[in-house]
Amino acid sequence: MTISGITEADIADFLANTPAFFERHAELLATVRITSPHGHRAVSLQERQMEMLRERIRGLELKIVEMIRNGQENVAIADRLHRWTRAILLTREPAALPGVMVSQLQHEFMIPQAAIRLWGTAGAAGESWAAGVSDDAKSFAASLTLPYCGVNSGFEAASWLDDPASVMSLALVPLRHGDTAFGMLVLGSPDPTRYSADMGTEFLLRIGEVAGAGLSRLLG
Repeated sequence: MTISGITEADIADFLANTPAFFERHAELLATVRITSPHGHRAVSLQERQMEMLRERIRGLELKIVEMIRNGQENVAIADRLHRWTRAILLTREPAALPGVMVSQLQHEFMIPQAAIRLWGTAGAAGESWAAGVSDDAKSFAASLTLPYCGVNSGFEAASWLDDPASVMSLALVPLRHGDTAFGMLVLGSPDPTRYSADMGTEFLLRIGEVAGAGLSRLLG
């Protein structure tokens, strides 16, 4: 819109750069009427400013509530991780560690299915966690720089679970001693969105680091 060569942009620029204008014409704050986005009724500049401030406050309140909720969730996760780590430290028999890790993970984090497979271990004959693993699966574990999270697309690791046919999404966590992968932790869920490709993996990395450190006692 242009009036005698003056555009709306010129008016907006003038008002933005002349704060004293409304000091000299304070009556305009109450007399100028604009349309409110709430009900499309006419309100004064002062009323519209108050509406904007209320909207901004509501937005800040929602952000604060979200921050508090995230903080509470992080504390709960930290508590579960602490209990899981404590159970590992209290396990005296190395051969019992894989079972303790899996059962406690499932209990603390409500994971439907989980399993561990290790290779290169000593004195593990007959243990399910020491059953055969293909060279392809070993190479896959060694190639993972981050845990894999996503759909179950026929990974060998899914067959290590009790009911692989029901698993729709997986998390595959490599277990390392130094730079060498010597095992893999697999978490499975019937929920296809439980482990998704866009989820954060920092927590799973910590799980893998703790599990790798504890299970390294089983290496030959």
